[in-house]
Amino acid sequence: MKTIVVRYQVKPNRADENQQLIEAVFAQLDEREPEGFTYKVFRLEDGVSFIHVVIEHDVDHADSLQAVPAFQAFVADIADRCDVPPVAMGATVVGGYR
Repeated sequence: MKTIVVRYQVKPNRADENQQLIEAVFAQLDEREPEGFTYKVFRLEDGVSFIHVVIEHDVDHADSLQAVPAFQAFVADIADRCDVPPVAMGATVVGGYR
């Protein structure tokens, strides 16, 4: 299992656009139903901070999030939308409940 957490802040006037692009990713994921990973995105209370969490359950057999066209569109101009650029870090799941 591999977990990646990505944090960044978008420009205030681009926050809703960023959310719409993320929602398009989830719409395509719902259509394609790729397997092998869990993907969650959080928009924090400040309205401009986002956290993405990807958990690849079986690294050797996980479908790639990068293969989803809407995800490619999302990352294509992420730098232009950001005040604080994305920082990705590996993480270890310590515990969880439901």
